[in-house]
Amino acid sequence: MEKVSAKIQRRRRPKRISLKALDQAEGGEQYHSRAICRALDILDCFSDQSPLSLTEIGRLTKLPESSLFRILMTLESRGYLVLASDGCYTPAPKVLFGKLHERAHKVRALLRPYLESLAGHLNETASLAFLFGDKIQVLDTVESFHEIRITNKPGRVVPPHCSSLGKSVAAFQERELIDQILESYGLTRRTQNTVVDRQALFVEFEQIRSAGFAFDREETVIGGICIGAPIVPTGARVVCAISVSTPTVRMTGEREQEIIEAVVNSARQTALVLQAKK
Repeated sequence: MEKVSAKIQRRRRPKRISLKALDQAEGGEQYHSRAICRALDILDCFSDQSPLSLTEIGRLTKLPESSLFRILMTLESRGYLVLASDGCYTPAPKVLFGKLHERAHKVRALLRPYLESLAGHLNETASLAFLFGDKIQVLDTVESFHEIRITNKPGRVVPPHCSSLGKSVAAFQERELIDQILESYGLTRRTQNTVVDRQALFVEFEQIRSAGFAFDREETVIGGICIGAPIVPTGARVVCAISVSTPTVRMTGEREQEIIEAVVNSARQTALVLQAKK
């Protein structure tokens, strides 16, 4: 009986069909759902959290307004888009999370050569951070060859109030999001140099926006100094930053200026790269 049941079970299994093969075959598009393709085209319009109006989405997708309106209503009702009071749409969290990681992966691949160049030029640890919602995480890092060095790990959430990467990203956000980022992490004291006063931190954020770079002078860990700069593509939000970390034993006034210039220059170069690929 067991053998018979197993045989019947095998016969009932559907034959596997390669959708990729069908798609690549001549006329494969006949298997596509037009409505689903249109809905995905709409979701692909949102490269970040920036809101888009019906008119803007229509211009990007070139869909008829009547069809576009129905699809938008469906996506909103199923929790894939959020409709604001001003009539603009933004991706819902479940969509945004996936798109952010997709974008972060592309950013990491594009900027990896610049990170390697920066680390190689200074022979110090260079890192790249990315804003995921209300958390700033290390996206990539290239470590120094020195035996005594500052290390970093991709995936690490960096503090927005005492790390140069965190400050560089947080300082350029809207006030509401800055508050959310700070609440998410908390103004915890890491060393005696950590700034935990909210007003003092906002003054520092203003200085960072003006200077174009940020410091971590033993604020995260004693014995380590980090200099970071925001990557600011023209006409786009700041979502990432680049930094160089070094032990205090190797830091001098001349060396500090050299690192600042290298980090700021690298941030400018990478901003142009991201701008060109937008």
